[in-house]
Amino acid sequence: MRVHEVRSIEIEAPYQQVFSFIADPRNLPRWAHAFEEVFDGGARLRTPQGTAEVRLRVDASERHGTIDWEMTFPDGSVATAASRLTRAPLSRLAYTFVLNAPPLPLEHIEGALGKQVRTLESELDRLKELVSR
Repeated sequence: MRVHEVRSIEIEAPYQQVFSFIADPRNLPRWAHAFEEVFDGGARLRTPQGTAEVRLRVDASERHGTIDWEMTFPDGSVATAASRLTRAPLSRLAYTFVLNAPPLPLEHIEGALGKQVRTLESELDRLKELVSR
């Protein structure tokens, strides 16, 4: 059983512009479907069970191109995601996103992760539209 999936896109835009956009959590509702609202230190997410307010921590390093998220749910469970923006040939950028399984019982992870992958693919397409030249 897989507990993570990796997806990537190529973007044609300046590195600093794209990194700043992705690293700013206030932009998450513009491209990440689950995010209804982001506020200082937290977010309101749409989940299959309704909305949930979570603590949101973003750890970003422009120098290393990493942007990672940690979301702590009201029940104390923690979900994480990791990403990296790198310079690619031909003045392009490669953005790679590691989607970890949600904090669910093992018997539910595979179906939930598969559904989240399909959502992630559309989110990455939306992100590309927002930041490309």
